[in-house]
Amino acid sequence: MIPAGNALVPLALYAWIPFVLYIYLRYPAQRAVIICFIVATLFLPVAAIVLPGIPDYTKMTATSYGILLATAIYDSKRFSQFRLSWIDIPMILWCTVAPFMSSMTNDLGAYDGFSNALNQTVVWGAPYFLGRLYLGNLEGLRLLAIGIFTWALIYVPLCWYEARTFSSLHVLVYGTDTGREAAQSIRYGGYRPQVFMEHGLMLGIWLMAACIVGIALWRTGTIKRLWNVPIGVLMAVLLFTFVIARSTGAYGLFLIGIAALLLGWRFRNTFIPWLLIAGICIYLYMAASGTFPADSVTQTLSQMFNPDRVQSLQFRFDNEEILGARARERALFGWGGFGRNRVFNEMGEDTTVTDSLWIIAFGVYGTFGLVSLTAAILLPSVVFLIRYPAKLWKHPSVAPAAALVICIILYMLDCVLNAMVNPIFMLASGGIATLVVQPKRVAAAQLQRRVRQVASPS
Repeated sequence: MIPAGNALVPLALYAWIPFVLYIYLRYPAQRAVIICFIVATLFLPVAAIVLPGIPDYTKMTATSYGILLATAIYDSKRFSQFRLSWIDIPMILWCTVAPFMSSMTNDLGAYDGFSNALNQTVVWGAPYFLGRLYLGNLEGLRLLAIGIFTWALIYVPLCWYEARTFSSLHVLVYGTDTGREAAQSIRYGGYRPQVFMEHGLMLGIWLMAACIVGIALWRTGTIKRLWNVPIGVLMAVLLFTFVIARSTGAYGLFLIGIAALLLGWRFRNTFIPWLLIAGICIYLYMAASGTFPADSVTQTLSQMFNPDRVQSLQFRFDNEEILGARARERALFGWGGFGRNRVFNEMGEDTTVTDSLWIIAFGVYGTFGLVSLTAAILLPSVVFLIRYPAKLWKHPSVAPAAALVICIILYMLDCVLNAMVNPIFMLASGGIATLVVQPKRVAAAQLQRRVRQVASPS
């Protein structure tokens, strides 16, 4: 439902579909998709309008509906050109089979199963599918990387305003907050901005991704100037903004991502991405099976990091251990909806906190859901690492796609700790999926075409 706020909240959400149609008339299809998804993520209100029989109407469902409608009106042949592939199987399982079987095995009925499947498809499947439709080539992924970097720069003054004034633009503009606790806004003696996103952590991950793709665009010469300003200057401004976002986890992910890119560029090595993927899978296996040594890990970390941050991590581990034990009672398809995956005391009070996306997926949809979600996010990136070795990453044609792959892997790593659903990463993953399932001769021809375009920019 819409939280208490001003009339601008429903107006902005209801007006978004006509705006998407206008953008499709104004820009080429690839650019229109990118603009609509990014602008909706960054500027529309965090609110939901409950509609009977279909998923809640939010900024992301409005965007997906609008783009699908625009495609049907202006570019319908694109639907007939689309072909399902083996790489889509995890996303199909996550969006349809996991929610339906979870409902059915918990006696919640077919209607609940279909409703959950539809909601999952709109939230996860639609951005991925639209990425498959529109961004499945090197040029489309380059445009997405530039779009992420450009709109992050547009966000910069808004981040500075919140950090300077200790105020929320979401409250000032839309008259309602996003549910974030006030204490979570204060970090390191300052204010953690969030602007129009759900949480400051989500903003931190967005700026992290923008900085990584920005550095890739800059250092590989993919673009040299933006708004007639040298990209190096803009990159410095964005990095400063990222620092004042005060998101410790995002700092760590950024350093890992830059190390992965540098190792690929200088030594033609993809060791770090493969290590991250393996580490994610091993951790999820151990955590889901109840064998992860959480106490040993936090004791080691307490000797190196701030005790408050380690205590927060310990709290997270403790809750996930309790929730994991609950999930293992229905290990295959989980507990379904209505909070059945949570743990309550004898007074009926919820005693647990679900901070991470993986524990939510495991508790609600079981092992089947957790595996399908992980594969849906990571599989296109895994295939990219195989099809596009690191020796190609420094080329301006491939560098944006490689940077996006690193960001997708880092997003999955963040999902181990947080539950921030950002459709931009699924949009990018869909584009990567289309790119990597093309026949090798088609991919080679596409790369050669981009090489010629870079060599002759006129």
